[in-house]
Amino acid sequence: MAKRRKLEMQIIHDDDEEESASAVTNSTFSGGFSRSKRSQRRVRTGNSRQQGMLNSDLFSHCFENIWKSFSDNRRASFAYLDCLWFSLYMDESYKEKVLVWIRRKHIFSKKYVFVPIVHWSHWNLLIFCNFGELLQSETRTTCMLLLDSLRMAGPRQLEPTIRKFVLDIYEAEKRPEKKEVISKIPLLVPKVPQQTNGEACGSLVLYFMSLFMESAPENFSISGGYPYFMKEDWFAPEDFNCFCKRFQLCGL
Repeated sequence: MAKRRKLEMQIIHDDDEEESASAVTNSTFSGGFSRSKRSQRRVRTGNSRQQGMLNSDLFSHCFENIWKSFSDNRRASFAYLDCLWFSLYMDESYKEKVLVWIRRKHIFSKKYVFVPIVHWSHWNLLIFCNFGELLQSETRTTCMLLLDSLRMAGPRQLEPTIRKFVLDIYEAEKRPEKKEVISKIPLLVPKVPQQTNGEACGSLVLYFMSLFMESAPENFSISGGYPYFMKEDWFAPEDFNCFCKRFQLCGL
């Protein structure tokens, strides 16, 4: 495994790329509260986490630190969506706005796209792989990975919504791929390390994102075996504990 780079914790202030996205997110999940009160309200709503669990503000701040720790060259292969966009998409009144924000991310020019999902008071990580490639490519597999640290929660329950989400993204981008082809994009659920308590899922999603950015190959394909570098022994518990302590996250 690639050597871990040291990640320093620092305060990242809100400066979302899309001001309109920030405005809708704030009004939807915070009711116009100040930053500290907004965090508390997000926890209470259940859209982020229940009390004592990772909330969306801290999640975003920590990922910004992870993102900035990688070189420009490495980041060029990746894009990521705001951790609340998937939840907003599920609200019909905001669906079209979310699709507009996603178009501005130019995800079809990236090899990998992180889509954090917080739903049913649980964090999952969805990763789009090679969405800009021809779907029948043999060297670069177009697929989706759903990483869930609590498989007993039934990650496949999200599949219908994920597939509708993906189809809407393709249609919003006016891509040439036919609906029948898009609907057959594999959704794979690797057997990743599992959480040992009820609070670690958000922290594990952050760690999955960090390790994936370190380990993801130049050309992602499942033809030579799946899921190769993402296995149940992907990392040791002590590595995750150090990560949590560094970022002052729950989940220990």
